[in-house]
Amino acid sequence: MGAGIAQVAAMSGFDVVLHDVTAEILLRSMKSMEKSLTRLIEKGKIPDEKELILSRIKTTINFEELSKVDFVVEAVVEDFEVKKKVLQELDKSLPAEVIMTSNTSSISITKLAAVTSRPPKFMGMHFMNPVPLMNLVELIKGIATSRETFDQVKGLAEKLGKLPVEANDFPGFISNRILMPMINEAVFALMEGVGTAESIDAVMKFGMNHPMGPLTLADLIGLDVCLNIMEVLDEGFRDPKYRPCPLLRKMVDAGYLGRKTGRGFYEYK
Repeated sequence: MGAGIAQVAAMSGFDVVLHDVTAEILLRSMKSMEKSLTRLIEKGKIPDEKELILSRIKTTINFEELSKVDFVVEAVVEDFEVKKKVLQELDKSLPAEVIMTSNTSSISITKLAAVTSRPPKFMGMHFMNPVPLMNLVELIKGIATSRETFDQVKGLAEKLGKLPVEANDFPGFISNRILMPMINEAVFALMEGVGTAESIDAVMKFGMNHPMGPLTLADLIGLDVCLNIMEVLDEGFRDPKYRPCPLLRKMVDAGYLGRKTGRGFYEYK
């Protein structure tokens, strides 16, 4: 999602520094943004300014090159230990006044803020996927987040053309506390033979007017991400209703992670 966030920031006129672990990943991200911008231009969603937008994005594999940025959004994998390492590296590289945010979809903002030296200047900024198309961004304050930080982040979200909605710092926040148990229950229904994947998705799409079925959505999100979020909910609430479905865990163990691996509940070319 980092590429999507970078793209939206550049589309809104901001200069962006996009960091990742390898040059190859960054190259793929730039190509992905180029394709996304081309589609948006072809559909008449944005002016034909692709080259101008892309020129605002600089890529790097060095944390030191982030030392002059004014604002940070962390968007690495949904794993606390990985996020901790990245946030601590960022914290060392950034001036003390810079606000840091995390695009985490479920992990405690208070817990993430505590690994940095700036909890009052840290909060959650949870974008929806795909970022260039989805308007919502959840804003989550940690226990130490200052009101000034919240107001600045909200203002930035609005400048990005997003609808900011405040959520409290509970596991899964609002979006995934509601969405992920539904997806998890759809996987239980599939495992127990209540219906095929196609039938389960059809009921929710055509009966409940969802834009896509829960299993198709799980494949889009990534089954590993879905499992990680369910594990955060399970650990955070200690309530059996948040127990990850064994089939979901088995799919992840098999490497069937959805669209990004070519196979999840459906197969993709």
